[in-house]
Amino acid sequence: MPGDDALALTAEEESMLAGEQGPATAMCMRLIVGVARANGAERLVPIESAHADGCLYHGVAGLEFTERLVSLGARVRVRTTLNVGSLDLLHPGLVRAGAEVTENGRRLMDAHVALGCEPIWSCAPYQSGHRPAAGSHVAWAESNAIAFVNSVLGARTDRYGDFIDIAAGITGRVPYSGLHLQGNRTAALVLDFAAVPAALLDDDVAWPSIGALLGELAGTRVAALTGLPGDLNDGGVTEDRLKALGATAASAGGVALFHVVGVTPEAPTLDAVLAPGATTVPVTAHDLRRARDRLSSAATTSLDAVSLGTPHFSLSEFAALARELRDGPPFASSVDVFVSTSRAVLAEAQARGYADAVRDAGGRILTDTCTYVTPVLRDGIRTVMTNSGKWAWYAPANLGIDTVLGSLAECVASARAGRVVRDERLWG
Repeated sequence: MPGDDALALTAEEESMLAGEQGPATAMCMRLIVGVARANGAERLVPIESAHADGCLYHGVAGLEFTERLVSLGARVRVRTTLNVGSLDLLHPGLVRAGAEVTENGRRLMDAHVALGCEPIWSCAPYQSGHRPAAGSHVAWAESNAIAFVNSVLGARTDRYGDFIDIAAGITGRVPYSGLHLQGNRTAALVLDFAAVPAALLDDDVAWPSIGALLGELAGTRVAALTGLPGDLNDGGVTEDRLKALGATAASAGGVALFHVVGVTPEAPTLDAVLAPGATTVPVTAHDLRRARDRLSSAATTSLDAVSLGTPHFSLSEFAALARELRDGPPFASSVDVFVSTSRAVLAEAQARGYADAVRDAGGRILTDTCTYVTPVLRDGIRTVMTNSGKWAWYAPANLGIDTVLGSLAECVASARAGRVVRDERLWG
């Protein structure tokens, strides 16, 4: 392991570490320097922004740490948006949390705001106006956001989590290591989708299935994907697909960066992102069906709830849902339907009538949090359908329920029918 002298600090960074810019900054710089030395970084790199996910209450340690920073006078020095919390502050009746989570969860959220963070309360900051430029260095937490900002926006972040994310926001620095380095952003694995029927790739359920397969095969490696359609200027369809892909790949395998050749900014060609000795794996429709089925644990067609919006629903997803709901029957009274989204997207969805379409059908809209990380689902729910690979990956362990992965259209049809409805014809 490199010695302490392997890390070179600037005069400004030495000043922060020495406490000349306050005790809170010094405490955070000690964290940054410790991680840098553990990673073998030779220097730190200034960041343009951060996204912090320590605002979700997991216990008193995170609360005490954040409130200690507040008491020491800490303030973030770069734009820092906030991930989901444990409460829906706009719709408090939807979260059925106990006294500890209700009180301490609110204190934790308030403490982050006191540090100067932006209270967007969303796991998808890129849908709330936080979109760093390609090539810029940032410190983002939340696995789907990390995958999105690296892959779809082309900015550079390593994997950051609680404590280190807010420390980066306060110091404006991170270790110059991991995915901040160009040499670590090339693909060691290529997945070729040329043999997958175009009709299947045009169905939204294919994309979390691709993510599950990518996570399984890549683990934490960078991969390039060839033979996939997409245009990042198509009004949100491709972004939504890549959001679903990246969120599932990050959950199923720890993927933080992937390249879609001809679509994402760093991969105009395969040669532009290919690492020496990379291996190629051809993908079939059968492979994707197997990946989809891994995300479906339910053994029957009974259905208690539908959960949409993990990561948070986008405006284009609201538009697609409103089209599915148009002129159709309401959801079955036996099925609870939730859509999780950000405040910014909800405001626009309300202005365009999309939110009313959801509520008129019998659905409920959740903000500031998500249905798999805090108690929202009522007691007795056993089977939940979702269009989210991430939700399907985590919910069985988090909530003790069974899941069914389906397309948005299948989720709507199932919610109306009161039972699981899936169209298997595309899968062969």
